[in-house]
Amino acid sequence: MKRILLAYVAVHFILVAACAARAQAPAAASPPSSTIAAIKVTGAQKFPASQITTACGLKPGDVVTADQIQEATNRLAALGIFSSVNFRYTSKGDAINLEFQVQEAPTYPIAFDNFPWFSASEIAEAIRNQVGLFTGEAPDGGAMIDQMTAVIENLLASKKIKGSVTHQLLTPANGEGMVLQFRVEGIRLRVQSLQFGEATAANSERLKDRVSDIKGQPYSLFALEVFENEHIRPIYAAKGYLRTQIGPPQTNLIPDLNDPKESAVDLSIPIAPGPVYSWKGLSWQGNMAVQSSDLDRSVDLKPGDVADGMKIEALWQNIEAEYGRLGYLDMKLKAEPQFDETAHQISYRVSINEGQQYRMGDMIITGLSVEAEKRLRQAWQVAPGQIFDDVYYEQHMKMLSKPNRDIFGDLPVHYNEFGHLLRPNESRHTVDLLLDFK
Repeated sequence: MKRILLAYVAVHFILVAACAARAQAPAAASPPSSTIAAIKVTGAQKFPASQITTACGLKPGDVVTADQIQEATNRLAALGIFSSVNFRYTSKGDAINLEFQVQEAPTYPIAFDNFPWFSASEIAEAIRNQVGLFTGEAPDGGAMIDQMTAVIENLLASKKIKGSVTHQLLTPANGEGMVLQFRVEGIRLRVQSLQFGEATAANSERLKDRVSDIKGQPYSLFALEVFENEHIRPIYAAKGYLRTQIGPPQTNLIPDLNDPKESAVDLSIPIAPGPVYSWKGLSWQGNMAVQSSDLDRSVDLKPGDVADGMKIEALWQNIEAEYGRLGYLDMKLKAEPQFDETAHQISYRVSINEGQQYRMGDMIITGLSVEAEKRLRQAWQVAPGQIFDDVYYEQHMKMLSKPNRDIFGDLPVHYNEFGHLLRPNESRHTVDLLLDFK
């Protein structure tokens, strides 16, 4: 019977979806089993096949049934790092060759928000030693997250710290990509003091006015990173320190002045400004709708000026706004800095992908009375077929965030919620405006 089964499998590959639930009536006899000759993994890019094999719980030489292979497949699927896991096997004499076919799910860099008792590298190393297939990133759910959480909770327990570990997917302070943040809930830990490790920041009146954003607040590395990006870095960027290194923060646990039985955090932020850069200029590529000479007039810097990083950021925003006024809603700008470390100068190579130009399509309004809708349409100055002005649109949406007399006059208009959406039609090169009032 066993040879007949294996011969059948050799002709017809058995492909089983990992997440499919299967209900079986109890068998009268033991199901057919075979010895695993070899295990192969296909489709993996980030994770070593050997570690995936270990995680499945099977190894060459094991005698298994199809149900046991399915259970191993389910274990891999439950980790969260694969969006799908399938298996198939073929006969090899009295044994089988087993193959797991995987598709990897998105994984994200991890961050540890409020764990001053350990460095990030210490937590990551503990996870790496105890959680298989950990590469420094993690999925946003699944058994791997549960395993990582257990490791962190055990670390806390080793310090007699009581709290529950949670995780969430969020945009980091620099606004690039996503990170999976771990934090501990149920603890009282506030920032008691904050120092800056460089004179420019330490003497800044602007920072002195904002210290209360951190000092006296619950300790959070995420909040500190937001503070660095919004308040510390602009001070240095405006002075031409374009490669300032900030942090990582140094933490020191001290007794809380308000409750000596509790701990507080003394924070110090190292800052290495680096050299001051001067402006050398820029070049444009890909622009057709706007001439390079017109773009040059947007630049509020002359060669030799201190390369004010805030003016540079404003330049990119102004160019995006200018294209928006002309209906280029899909325009993408890529500014590549070119640093001359000998002369301490910076120039930019700016590539512009303009995309297509959009014109005004339909305006669809819901939730207003007939008269209020009429006045809103009269106030809207972009007629169907005209070039869609994205800057005008944004300004108008701000006006509509609450009932506005400039639009509705003395008409009694009341709404608590306002939603708006642009619906581009790429084939017609038009964009519809959807407005909803509640």
